Amino acid sequence: MTAMRTTSPFRTALTSDNALLLYPAIFKLLLHLTTISRYGFFRDELYFIACSEHLAWGYVDMAPMVAWVAALSRWLMGDSLFVLRILPALAGAALVWLTGVIARELGGGRSAAFVAQLAVLAGGVYLAIHNFLSMNAFEQVLWTLAGYLVIRVINTGNQKLWLWFGVVAGLGLMTKHSTLFFGFSVFVGLVLTPERRAFAQRWIWIGGALALLIFLPNLIWQIQHGWPTIELLKNVQETGKNIVLSPVEFQGFMLNPFTAPVWLVGLWFFFFQSAGKRYRMLGWSYLVLLATFILMEAKDYYVAPYYPILMAAGGVAWEPLLRRSKLALTAAAVLLTTSGVLAALLTLPLLPPEQYLKVMRGVGITPPRNEVSHTSEMPQHLADQFGWEEMVEKVASVYQSLSAAEREKAYIFAGNYGEAGAIDLFGARYGLPKAISGHQNYFLWGPRGCSGEVVITVGEPPADVRKSFEEVIETVRPYHPYAMPWENRNPICIARKLKFESIEAVWPRVKEYR
Repeated sequence: MTAMRTTSPFRTALTSDNALLLYPAIFKLLLHLTTISRYGFFRDELYFIACSEHLAWGYVDMAPMVAWVAALSRWLMGDSLFVLRILPALAGAALVWLTGVIARELGGGRSAAFVAQLAVLAGGVYLAIHNFLSMNAFEQVLWTLAGYLVIRVINTGNQKLWLWFGVVAGLGLMTKHSTLFFGFSVFVGLVLTPERRAFAQRWIWIGGALALLIFLPNLIWQIQHGWPTIELLKNVQETGKNIVLSPVEFQGFMLNPFTAPVWLVGLWFFFFQSAGKRYRMLGWSYLVLLATFILMEAKDYYVAPYYPILMAAGGVAWEPLLRRSKLALTAAAVLLTTSGVLAALLTLPLLPPEQYLKVMRGVGITPPRNEVSHTSEMPQHLADQFGWEEMVEKVASVYQSLSAAEREKAYIFAGNYGEAGAIDLFGARYGLPKAISGHQNYFLWGPRGCSGEVVITVGEPPADVRKSFEEVIETVRPYHPYAMPWENRNPICIARKLKFESIEAVWPRVKEYR
């Protein structure tokens, strides 16, 4: 008589549906943890660190959450680059896990969740964004979580889940203001489908009130400061700062073109497949969101947080074929994995910069641009990780060249928040004072007592400096071969004898919301 084989509980747990959802998420986390400190601080991270020293309910160019996250990270774990980027890496892992959870909630099995999660893993925009601190890393998770809650409402009929949707939406608004457009797209999606019946009950309205209540402190801050974010957006629109993309370019090339068969079929699933029609409001919501951002000439990655929902739906739509044919499943896995490796080579600091550029030149790939001024050979999110401490060293050499008496009253004026943030972060070890600037929230922090007698300028054209000072001496020019070109453009200047009565009198003229 043959003995019965028993499966150990441990092995069962390792191969359970829930465990299988975790493995791609763990891979995503490990990928980022092994690459997040290979280059240097990203320009925006330097600004976020500066903002974390000025905690507030709002900032000129962003909602407050990312500054709070930077402050929490620094308080718990210190100032290292690796530590600062742990939370974004965890957010990336959560996004991959949530994608699999949504695929299951839409009726998919293991292969649906696997393909959906693999598509997110292969998406270039997610590889890039989860490798450094930004509000986008957390926004993606919050939108995806909100989408999951909508699906749960449809599946269970539990209207009280709109309360949690409101909480998530409120946190999303405190993370990035574009969540407002996500909320609008969900509203329109409900109106256009039978799910509009939710408006007949109080829970969705209470959820909306909760979102507004969570967002209210930032709204009050905006009112108190004269709506600076709206002023900024108008300036961006008028100056043509962003590259205007065609609808085809806008729709997902940032993701990795080879993921298109997944998310496009996901959109088809919501509109045309019998199992997906009950979730049609999610399809309408995506189309409304996409059209809104195209009409606004927004950056393409603004709609990136919605694609995990479409990828989850795509996995479900493809699953019948994947279950019937191991060849189809293998082909999908190979295609997404291979293209994902290429996307990782192009978006992550896997290679030293000189080797990275050789690869880019060898395959003839030009990095995508979101802004007109981004002209580096490297993608902007990588190029902006070079040259900061080297720049501060040169500023310090100019500062030390002053007499002791002049150093006592000298201030450093930076042309943008990256330069100012670098001086604030690295400057202490060189004995430098905190920077002042007219860019974004630095303008609101003011001249910090600067007398205007001696000012070292960084990133400012000498001709502009001479408009405000009687004596301007051009000194060394910051340079780094991999930095964004404009950081190498202007020399560091020593400016003396302010032409105006005081810095406070001229300060309104230095404001740059752009």
